[in-house]
Amino acid sequence: MARPKIAIATFQHETNTFAPFVTGWEQFMTPGSWPAFCVGDQILETCTGLNVPISGFIETASMCDLIPISYAVAEPGGLVTQAAFDAICERMLTGIKAAGRLDGLYLDLHGAMVTEQADDGEALLLKRIRALVGADLPIVVSLDLHGNISPEFCDLVSALVIYRTYPHVDMAETGRRAARVFDTILRCEKLPYKSFRQVDFMVPITAQSTRRQPGQQLYQKLESLEIQGVLSVDLAFGFPPADIPNCGMSVFACGYDQAAVAAATATVVAALAAAEDSFDDQLMAVDDAVQTAGDLAKQAQRPVIIADPQDNPGAGSSGDSTGILAALLKHNIPALLGMFWAPEAARLCHKAGVGAQVQLTLGGTFPEQNGPEIVVTGSVKHLSEGRFICAGPMLAGISANLGKMAAVTLTLKNSGEIVVVIGSNRAQTADREIFRHIGCDPESYGIVVVKSAIHFLADFEPIAERVLFAVAAGQNPCKLTDIPYKKLRQGLRLGPQGPAFINPEY
Repeated sequence: MARPKIAIATFQHETNTFAPFVTGWEQFMTPGSWPAFCVGDQILETCTGLNVPISGFIETASMCDLIPISYAVAEPGGLVTQAAFDAICERMLTGIKAAGRLDGLYLDLHGAMVTEQADDGEALLLKRIRALVGADLPIVVSLDLHGNISPEFCDLVSALVIYRTYPHVDMAETGRRAARVFDTILRCEKLPYKSFRQVDFMVPITAQSTRRQPGQQLYQKLESLEIQGVLSVDLAFGFPPADIPNCGMSVFACGYDQAAVAAATATVVAALAAAEDSFDDQLMAVDDAVQTAGDLAKQAQRPVIIADPQDNPGAGSSGDSTGILAALLKHNIPALLGMFWAPEAARLCHKAGVGAQVQLTLGGTFPEQNGPEIVVTGSVKHLSEGRFICAGPMLAGISANLGKMAAVTLTLKNSGEIVVVIGSNRAQTADREIFRHIGCDPESYGIVVVKSAIHFLADFEPIAERVLFAVAAGQNPCKLTDIPYKKLRQGLRLGPQGPAFINPEY
């Protein structure tokens, strides 16, 4: 019997529809902390061994002949330009067509892509693929835990698996699960039944961690529901900063026992309803967070970590909010802070050189969302070209490219210091190598501020005395009632026990 022939491809973007900048072709060519765009066998060379879904699929699908098509990932940001989307789609469709007869297709997608013309980028992609390959070809898809999944998308896929950890330390494992599901479909020689349900309330992104309850318990429950006849049961928490009708939580299951598949979905929906009151956004006012960290650091044996989740580039923010930096300066509290997106400041530091005194303007690019600029004077502590290998549990082995970077020391009135690490390509601070490669070991500081919402927990929480989440200005509002939604579906509640959204178009 001939080995099954499976085409594989990646196309991922997490779209913050409130971000005041678009995501174009260039952002897919040189993403800060993900592999750059590649095609064909370059995918095998670039992704093998990394914690990315397509790597896990490649590793596990040894029963198949794999045809790598294309790999495209950009840092989260604003709407994907239609030109970039169409170009990447066309490259994928051309590769699939050139592959000839196929027995299936595996797609490593995100689930929260919005383009300039489509609220559901993944559904648009699948519609174009189905027009090429037909309705019956098995298409197995893996998605990010933050997917905003639509019924239309679920109709177009044959099976679906979703990350089960946040921070996403199981991306490669999700690809492995997708390969195992694919193997079953190929052996059964028929497509599975599917069941999909959307949930009637949203959860703030800072309440979604699977290192916290109830997320940990909810995701641990999923595997136990994969009984005989049920291939996979999956939960997507959704990506809140997306003003689209299908924003929010959803549950998907597939398998060959239709009643069992539907029952598994209903069980997860019921568990979410029972856990609604347990979700905690963990947020503190910025001055309270900074002062609490200062008090804790006086006695702590390890760093106190302050997260800046509303200016998280991993959720599409620009990474140059000045809120926490302003609070540290106001209260004269020393800290290590990063990574601050400031290409021009980084350029000036490289021009001046290590040891030079520099005056820098930080922030102010988007003052209405991220607060005003701050002009600071400091000394250049270290410089780098922003190229390093990530080492944390989530991103280990990935070659980062953050452009020109600098560590700048700001001297406080009490003789303490704030060290600000700035870079030229946006990326959230999810890996300690962002600091370490430029001579700033986080474990040597009493307070460390990270521009991240949850992913930082994988690499930073193990060294932390305590973790605090501060509310400062940013393009990723974590209090859902503060987000100016206009297009959500009618009645969707903004947070656990939150108010119902009233859509004026209904």
